[in-house]
Amino acid sequence: MRSTTITRMWSATTRRDGRSMRVFASLLAASMALASPAAASPRRVASLNLCTDELVLAIAAPDQIVSVTHLSQDEAETPMWRRGRQYARNDGSLLSAVALRPDLVVTMGGGVRDRSAIAARLGIPTLDLPFAASLDDVEANIRRVAAALGQPARGAALIRRIESLRATAPRRRADSIWLGGGGRTVNPAGLEAQWMALAGLAQRPMRGDRVSLETLIVHPPAVLLRSDYRRGQYSNSQRWLDNPAVRHARASRTIATDGRLWTCMGPLLINEVERLRRELAR
Repeated sequence: MRSTTITRMWSATTRRDGRSMRVFASLLAASMALASPAAASPRRVASLNLCTDELVLAIAAPDQIVSVTHLSQDEAETPMWRRGRQYARNDGSLLSAVALRPDLVVTMGGGVRDRSAIAARLGIPTLDLPFAASLDDVEANIRRVAAALGQPARGAALIRRIESLRATAPRRRADSIWLGGGGRTVNPAGLEAQWMALAGLAQRPMRGDRVSLETLIVHPPAVLLRSDYRRGQYSNSQRWLDNPAVRHARASRTIATDGRLWTCMGPLLINEVERLRRELAR
């Protein structure tokens, strides 16, 4: 009965501004007054961000999760989509998940106005992770999520794998360009390049983080790491990748990479780094 009432209230609350959220919170607080106290480890975790979806799905026990975003249920966005579809979906807003009575909400990089205040008013603990800018940040976020979920061993296992990759990173790295749709590339000091370095690839600095066709023709890299993110979709960005200069860059070795792994640049890249090492050793 309480769940039905909550759902009706959410449907009636269509605006996402602070006022409508506060009104919803006032009504919902009363409906949740009889909720049981939270256990030592959360049993009803909701994630409101694709990147926290990936962390929660990788670290939580399956029965701890109640909701993930619609993005993590989309095959075009993450290789974890099958696992994501086992849970109720949300649209990334607190309102879309709160009817499921989560005892922990995980998100990233801040949120809409009043989210934290409303969650606190409802007695819902929140974990708001910062965007990772380095491998150290990735490990720190894994530790935070594992601790919040009461799953330190699962988090430690992921961190050990990253640390192993860091300890065995090739000393010599091949001149490389990560290439996405429309000629997009990555910053040589960024997190993408740090993962590439673990595989033995050195991201070449490119002005504006863009690659020109002229560069691929005149001065191609030793390794072209080509993202296949949404490659099957028709768009000008993807058509750029089908240019003969891209497909047949002189003296370059082209290796395809699953572009979905590079969206969040989290622990899903562990297996990819291991695969790239094997490819480069051939």
